[in-house]
Amino acid sequence: MKVDRLVSIILLLLEKERVGAKQLAELFEVSPRTIYRDVDAINRAGIPVRATPGVGGGFEILPNYKLDRQVFSANDLSAILMGLSSLSGMVRGSEVVSALAKVKSVIPAASAKEIELRANQIQVDLTPWTGNRNIGPNLELLKTALQQNRLLSFTYTGRTGTKTARTAEPYQLVLKNSQWYWLGYCHKRNDFRLFKLARTANLKLQPQVFTPRPAPKPQLDFSAAAAAMQTTIQLRVHKSLLERVLDYCSDEQIAPDGDEYFLVDFPFIENDYYYDMLLSFGPRCECLGPAQVRRAMQRRTQALAALYET
Repeated sequence: MKVDRLVSIILLLLEKERVGAKQLAELFEVSPRTIYRDVDAINRAGIPVRATPGVGGGFEILPNYKLDRQVFSANDLSAILMGLSSLSGMVRGSEVVSALAKVKSVIPAASAKEIELRANQIQVDLTPWTGNRNIGPNLELLKTALQQNRLLSFTYTGRTGTKTARTAEPYQLVLKNSQWYWLGYCHKRNDFRLFKLARTANLKLQPQVFTPRPAPKPQLDFSAAAAAMQTTIQLRVHKSLLERVLDYCSDEQIAPDGDEYFLVDFPFIENDYYYDMLLSFGPRCECLGPAQVRRAMQRRTQALAALYET
């Protein structure tokens, strides 16, 4: 059963008063039996579809399902559609389909084009270009565990590469800076932990159901601590790196240095993450100062060169 076909059927029924099973089957190139199964699934998702037999009969969404169209403004509906469409790309399920259908049902016909235009002005795509292919399936598994209060077993890789077998109670999914995390009560540590989903492997839903305990709000804002540790270094970068540099700096921190290069006041914290970032810029980036950062870059590039000399 394809979710996109179900969404299309719902939207079609919201636009038209009544559509026959044969017409739907021909439109989606499936059998009438499949359409009846799809309609049954739509009903189970909480969207009431009535079947009228005989000539002129077909499927229609019950009129009392329609909400008061004056409850939401055009801006409200555009924002809701934008958010649900963005979420549906990563977290799939009947509840997202149902929510989208309900929002569509309250859009006045006279405002439909304007609302659709506004909703499409900003697109948030949370799916990665490449990367860990287990993220999507693990999100679905976590969502099921959250809804059913089920224990999860998994293997977790720490920051130093150490792998440990864990069992945890899931409490919350968190999307932070394009990375997924989940808050769980770890039975190995006897405490709450914020696990990075990319470092969670062999995730399995366990039959045991747990009684939820009061969960703390995860600490996600480290801006104050980062600002206290942050310094400014000066880089000389080639123009081909400007797009990447602008991910971390504003235009005011960048000044031309001839036709090919720029001088950049770059925000920096002296740890492996930031040094690895500088190394990723390659030979088209030179750290001009301060001296201790420049010396550290010399040591790291020499160690990297020695690795490949053998």
